[in-house]
Amino acid sequence: MSPTSESSAGDGPADDHDHNHPTVDTVEAVVRRQMSAGLGGVRGMLEAGVPGLVFTIAWLVTKDLKTALIASAATAVVFLLVRLVQRSSLQYVGNAIFGILIGFAVVRLAQSMGGSAEEQALAYFLPGILISLGYTVVVGGLCLIGWPFFGFFIGVASGDPLEWHQDKQIVKLCSRLTWLFLAPGAIGVAIQGPIWFLAWSGVIDRDWAILALGILRTGLGWALRIACYGTMIWLLARNHTPVQQQAQAQ
Repeated sequence: MSPTSESSAGDGPADDHDHNHPTVDTVEAVVRRQMSAGLGGVRGMLEAGVPGLVFTIAWLVTKDLKTALIASAATAVVFLLVRLVQRSSLQYVGNAIFGILIGFAVVRLAQSMGGSAEEQALAYFLPGILISLGYTVVVGGLCLIGWPFFGFFIGVASGDPLEWHQDKQIVKLCSRLTWLFLAPGAIGVAIQGPIWFLAWSGVIDRDWAILALGILRTGLGWALRIACYGTMIWLLARNHTPVQQQAQAQ
């Protein structure tokens, strides 16, 4: 990774160090750029969330699972066609379509096991909850042992996947970013998980639970992501993270 500051030729070991360790601006600029590419902005969030919201509304209005699945898939296909026409990245709408396919597979499994229409509709939400739970556990666990996910953004950009871990200040910054990134999914699982389980067990009304899951996944999910991602951008915009100087006597 090239430093932002310029150095004249022949500066000796200090010059070598600057080329091996990113400056503060370089580190935070890299994370901003990689985060923007990875999250997809508002459009990426809409493409990921709207098909699930359409499924919820269609199910509550028609009580027909097939109609809800078709409406959800059709919404994702519209997003896909727009991306194709614009020749832009299919990553985010592709994620939504993959989620719908997984949800459809789980719905069919619930149907084959004799589940009611309400149980099949609940099954649609299960993969998202489990994926968020697994992601939170794995990425959060790595962060707890000092290997935050966002550190690898720097590693990819610098060409050395592990060098960033030698700088404690970079690890600290990336840990904060990783926890903020995980917060929406973790909070969503903590709220949606019990609702799903209580509805599946018949303790609470299943129609109410389906409505609540749809609102929580889309409405609360977007609100939490906007808040957390906004805080991440604020942290990165400050450019106050010093790069720890390493010993140069080698």
